Amino acid sequence: MSQAAALPDVIKHVERVDPAVVEQAGMFPSSILADVAGRRGALSGRIAALSPSMRVAGAALTVEVRPGDNLMIHVALAIAQPGDVILVDGKGDLGAALMGEIMCQQAAALGIAGVVIDGAVRDSEAIRALGFPMYAAGLNPNGPTKAVPGRVNHPISIGGVTVHPGDLVVGDADGITVIERAKAAAMLPLAAEKVAQETRRIADIRSRQQLRPGWLEGALRAAGVLKPGETL
Repeated sequence: MSQAAALPDVIKHVERVDPAVVEQAGMFPSSILADVAGRRGALSGRIAALSPSMRVAGAALTVEVRPGDNLMIHVALAIAQPGDVILVDGKGDLGAALMGEIMCQQAAALGIAGVVIDGAVRDSEAIRALGFPMYAAGLNPNGPTKAVPGRVNHPISIGGVTVHPGDLVVGDADGITVIERAKAAAMLPLAAEKVAQETRRIADIRSRQQLRPGWLEGALRAAGVLKPGETL
């Protein structure tokens, strides 16, 4: 029997991204982190915050469920640590809500940083009023079943991205970006420099010193749009 086959469905203890890294990463937009991570790690745009003001940063606690069943999300809430972000691979199914107000109240009381679901939720007005960071693929008033086994703290695929337990999760109005735990700390100085570059670029635009990107003509030559020596 392989080691993978011997793993329990519920893994209670995982190595999480350093809380200090989470704190610093949470200061950057999700778009900046996606850029410096190689323009990867951003979940599909169909998974969006219930309110544009919602922001989240934390370590991934991963959940895989069968469509329309939230049994394993209850397990995740039972073993989660404060600061975790629960990510649920709900298979993109929108036929039933996997979480609502009661579970979000529980998550907030436990200190869970937020929830990201590739599936539906309900009680959206109450969740917005609570201010609990909830990202979901849609809404549905139907309730879920609680009977089908799944897995907790195994690698999942959510919104087109593979996520491992303990990975860095950062989200804002633009969506969710996930960065591998081992790479997260190395992204912070790159993100700071990216912000500085964009700040300078915006200042140049506002002052009208440079309205055209400096890289544009070089990129056009490389693409064969402009011949050598030719300019716009």
